[in-house]
Amino acid sequence: MNTDFYAIEDLLSEDQVLVQNSTSDFIQKNVKPIIEEYAQKAEFPQHLVSQFGEMGLFGPAIPVEYGGGGMDYISYGLIMQEVEKGDSGLRSMASVQSSLVMFPIYEFGSEAQKNKFLPKLATGEYLGCFGLTEPNHGSNPSGMETTLKKEGDHYILNGAKMWITNSPVADIAVVWAKNEEGRVKGVIVEKGMKGFTAPEIHNKWSLRASITGELVFDNVIIPKENILPLKDGLGAPLKCLDNARYGIAWGAIGAAIDCYETAKNYSLERIQFDQPIGGFQLTQKKLSEMLTEITKAQLLALRLGQLKNAGKATTAQISMAKRNNVEMALKIAREARQILGGMGITGDYPIMRHMMNLESVITYEGTHDIHLLILGAEITGIPSFK
Repeated sequence: MNTDFYAIEDLLSEDQVLVQNSTSDFIQKNVKPIIEEYAQKAEFPQHLVSQFGEMGLFGPAIPVEYGGGGMDYISYGLIMQEVEKGDSGLRSMASVQSSLVMFPIYEFGSEAQKNKFLPKLATGEYLGCFGLTEPNHGSNPSGMETTLKKEGDHYILNGAKMWITNSPVADIAVVWAKNEEGRVKGVIVEKGMKGFTAPEIHNKWSLRASITGELVFDNVIIPKENILPLKDGLGAPLKCLDNARYGIAWGAIGAAIDCYETAKNYSLERIQFDQPIGGFQLTQKKLSEMLTEITKAQLLALRLGQLKNAGKATTAQISMAKRNNVEMALKIAREARQILGGMGITGDYPIMRHMMNLESVITYEGTHDIHLLILGAEITGIPSFK
């Protein structure tokens, strides 16, 4: 029995099923055999970037004329789900590329910026990153200290960003900074610009196969052609985060499915007291609850995808799905680990890696508690954070 317990595939189009299956096959062939080794070494499998590009896993919802896939948002979600079955860190890489780099350039960029950057990002020739979080400002992005000052026919960028996926190897960074009026502006910073560095963050216990770093700007000269012209204000990066959080809501299901299937298969092979441990009531309770929660999360993500396709998905709806589905996945990872006993902590199985990864996923793109408060403000009409 597979994890599509409510026959959700029957609600998908032929194209959506094809996208899901082809992504699944790609991950099974190219990611699963190597990911444990890369995670153990805390090394980013950078050779996969071009392969992701060839598979069309970058910018699937970006129009074809700019190199994207021209797909709908359910297809995008299914891609994120299948990639995260492989590893949350690789889904983070792809999610940043699609939702936090390509999306703002497409949505807020000039025609020249779209033509210059989007096709290369789609193929993986360029890898991008997104600079919003700062050393002193995580859940409160409005407090950002990075500045952008006009000087003649160009701008001067100063400041620093922290916990930036892809940054040490990124070719471009979409960065958010405040201008002289305190208005948030988006800029495209290119590798090689004088005063721009991206040191790597080491010693992570989570997302070890993803590369994470800082962005440091020391009087970086930004040509006016690199300013995103079509939108400013904090709403611009927050709109990007909605897109990324939507992908996470789907992606977390993939991590949960991989943990569940690992535990189910192990329970049918592990013999104790002369029978498979899958025959014991407590193991069946765990597996039954896992499948139930996965099914609920799938239905939540599917409906959210329908709303997103219709242009109706709200920030609060996306927050609910991100929060629920990541918490679900983390709980399933912990229960699945128990079914495997001591073997569950080894790199012979993916569960502990997923569990450590999900500890980051439950924090980034809006922490678990912040999403609760976004929902609370929607329910009551009273924001509880200022």
